[in-house]
Amino acid sequence: MQPHKTILAKVAVEKSDEALKAAYASLDISLTVSQNRAYYAIFYIVCALAYLDDFIPLIKSHHKLMGYFNKFYLHESKIFDISLLKIYKNLILNRESADYSFITKLVKEKVIIDIESAKEFIEAVKPYISQRLSEEEKNIND
Repeated sequence: MQPHKTILAKVAVEKSDEALKAAYASLDISLTVSQNRAYYAIFYIVCALAYLDDFIPLIKSHHKLMGYFNKFYLHESKIFDISLLKIYKNLILNRESADYSFITKLVKEKVIIDIESAKEFIEAVKPYISQRLSEEEKNIND
């Protein structure tokens, strides 16, 4: 792997962490922002996978990125549990509704559940990314 892809993956992981923190921090300020940030925490962590796999063009489409994650990581390689797809789908739909629907009324308890689900997703994926990054850095240094 080229060093710049490793850097992009690391930045995406940092952005994921920041988005998750922002989701919690904005709960009492804006449920829409919290919902948005919960989804983007997942989006960024999956972007890190895409960078590591050299699937950068997929990052331009949220649904294509989800499809890539589903196909490669859940069905073909079975690296992660299929339950992560339910979390991903739920958060992308809830984010779209929160951001684009003028009739959606967010409920704090449901947004908290989504934030916790995003945290669960990240905790499942992040160790794999860390392992891949360590291996790539070792290969670069050898």
